[in-house]
Amino acid sequence: MSDISEFSFGPATGVGSMPGGDAREAAKTVTGSIEDFPFLAELPARGPGADMIGRTAGLLVELYARVEPSGWRLGDRPGRDTRRARSWLGEDLDALEEFTQGYEGPLKVQAVGPWTLAAALELRNGEAVLSDPGACRDLAGSLAEGLRGHLDEVRRRIPGARIVLQLDEPSLTAVLRGHVRSASGYRTHRAVDRQVVEAVLRDVVGAHAEGPVAVHSCAPDVPFALLRRAGAAAVSFDFSLLTERDDDVIGEAVEGGTKLFAGVVPGTDGPLSDPAGSVMGVRTLWRRLGLAPGLLADAVTLTPSCGLAGASPEYARRALAHCLRAARSLADNPE
Repeated sequence: MSDISEFSFGPATGVGSMPGGDAREAAKTVTGSIEDFPFLAELPARGPGADMIGRTAGLLVELYARVEPSGWRLGDRPGRDTRRARSWLGEDLDALEEFTQGYEGPLKVQAVGPWTLAAALELRNGEAVLSDPGACRDLAGSLAEGLRGHLDEVRRRIPGARIVLQLDEPSLTAVLRGHVRSASGYRTHRAVDRQVVEAVLRDVVGAHAEGPVAVHSCAPDVPFALLRRAGAAAVSFDFSLLTERDDDVIGEAVEGGTKLFAGVVPGTDGPLSDPAGSVMGVRTLWRRLGLAPGLLADAVTLTPSCGLAGASPEYARRALAHCLRAARSLADNPE
């Protein structure tokens, strides 16, 4: 693996999802608002196959999923839903390629991580893949292989990009705690052993050996230490959900070279504070941890608190631009 510690992330980026259904408009907004660290937009408003689960299911190798009334279910062969997911991903890549001609720098692509995927995808019997340890392993292997192909395609289209892979794991804490509900809703799937969770994540992180992997969760109690051990170079989270009991693990992460993608700007329409106000909490955390102010701009990338799919197009544009202005405020005045 290349030396990820030397990788320079941009000052601000988005989480992944954007409003609307126009791939060119989304790519234009992303590349225009945050030119130093653009990302491949996801447009779930288009319907099944553009949602995060369907999009990632479309990347799987030798596993196929289709939409049932209860959600996405694994099947024997690629059907209309798989083809639609792959077609939309192709459209999104076309649009990003168009607006990143000659671009050189970090570029982020997102996919659902193995444990959130296992909690969301159903086996043929209607239960979550999570209920079957062998199926979880097969799913993770298929995902890793699919991601390698996807990353190769992005490199081919945007050769100057230094790719950051983001794995979305909003269900990870629920998987670790045994809080994922069964199909009936009357019970929950048993907690998965932390070492198993870590080993599977490490294998999928390894699909991007050429660059850094960030793991994103906008749920409370993000397992920072486990993600670091699994090889995550950055952890992306909703800053408003941190509590002081997270201080020690965050301090250890920063001192160990892990980057923080701090979600500080609301993901849905509302008033935006001044840029300095948006990062006041980040500065306060830094002081509380006793970390050197000079580390701040390099260690922290600012993002919205979660995806922007529920925002208006105008607000999404302003939120991304606001993240960048707030990042500059942090760099100019870290104390």
